[in-house]
Amino acid sequence: MLIVGLTGGYASGKSTVAKMFVELGAVLIDADKLARALVRPDKQAWFEIVAHFGKGILLKNREIDRQALGEIVFGSVAERERLNAIVHPRVLEEEIKAIEEIKDREPDAIVILSVPLLIESGHYKQCDKIVVVSVDNDTQIKRLIERDGFSKEESVRRTSAQMPLSEKATYADFVIDNSGSIRETELQVKDVFYRLRRLQPNTSVTLR
Repeated sequence: MLIVGLTGGYASGKSTVAKMFVELGAVLIDADKLARALVRPDKQAWFEIVAHFGKGILLKNREIDRQALGEIVFGSVAERERLNAIVHPRVLEEEIKAIEEIKDREPDAIVILSVPLLIESGHYKQCDKIVVVSVDNDTQIKRLIERDGFSKEESVRRTSAQMPLSEKATYADFVIDNSGSIRETELQVKDVFYRLRRLQPNTSVTLR
């Protein structure tokens, strides 16, 4: 098994790249999806988030209003760290379970572990290889405005809260430039995937 950490930044196209890897035969573990499942109403993480941030972050159906919570955590480093402290350990536990299940089912799999804060959390150290999806900052901001309806000010604030993609790229074994066309990105993903398939690691690092 080869565990490949995949990361990027806001609107860099990480999800698109992850889907391309899956289409080529990789197995995806998406930390964002795991996190969303863990903060559903009446889950333990949900209770802790509501207790700390208040019921004002809830929608009428008791789901967490991601936009409202985002406005809080992207305006305060301390609040962002508090949210991460609630969610991230639980996500890691679910990742470990998922990896063990894949290992039993498909021991030769290339596992794409898609984690937004892969580098910042130190999580990259538990991966065999790292792939960073990169775009220039202007493209990130433009995509956030068009995709999520954020103002330019909010888009800048959110991208500024993350490690710059240029810095993340220094940790990468492979960098995929997603600033161009879909076709250009596909060609890069295919190249990386087949290079990964040729790798024969002596050992596959186990998350812990």
